Amino acid sequence: MADQPVYSIGALARMLSIPAATLRTWEERYGVVIPERSPGGHRLYSRLQVEQLRFVGDRLSDGMSAGDAYRLLQGRMAGGISLESGRVPGGDGLLILVAEQDPFAADFSDYFLRTEGYAVTVTSTAEQAMAEAIRKTPDLILIDLLISGGQGLRLCAQVRQLFDVPVLAISTLDLRDEALEAGAAAFLGKPLEPLRLVSVVRDLLGQSAYLRSGSTAEPNP
Repeated sequence: MADQPVYSIGALARMLSIPAATLRTWEERYGVVIPERSPGGHRLYSRLQVEQLRFVGDRLSDGMSAGDAYRLLQGRMAGGISLESGRVPGGDGLLILVAEQDPFAADFSDYFLRTEGYAVTVTSTAEQAMAEAIRKTPDLILIDLLISGGQGLRLCAQVRQLFDVPVLAISTLDLRDEALEAGAAAFLGKPLEPLRLVSVVRDLLGQSAYLRSGSTAEPNP
């Protein structure tokens, strides 16, 4: 669904510290966490799948084999048992650059990200966003793909060429495949839901909290 967060395999590799090749091998070998495929062939992971793979990764860190970790995951999935790992959320002052031409949407993102402890810089054009990115080197960049008359995809590509930071693409249009092609780590459809926005940001910065905040259901990707 267009309003669901979508993560690329590159984003997952970075978020979970698990090589993309390993994620592909697990998918083929165990067939438990199967991402959706976009028309362009990209693997598209949902938030629930992020938590499932994080659970597997945590079990490997505890010394469990991949096969045993997946069997445990399957058991928990079948029993509806939480995958909560006890991570504590917090923005810790990390800087997020918001490139959003809609002032109301910009205020929305600014407010909810600041309430979570993030520092936020808001820009309203692609040119301003690039200038601020060069000046401040943010920890994450949120880009409205329709900014500056539809220059968001180009901005995504430019950012990924210059900076090693995750890009969260957002749009009222279903441009998730194009966003991933341009280098975005994840895509969210607008209008944004506060908890979902904050959760995706936490994921990309290594601070997942969404499934541990009271949500128990995740739509299929």
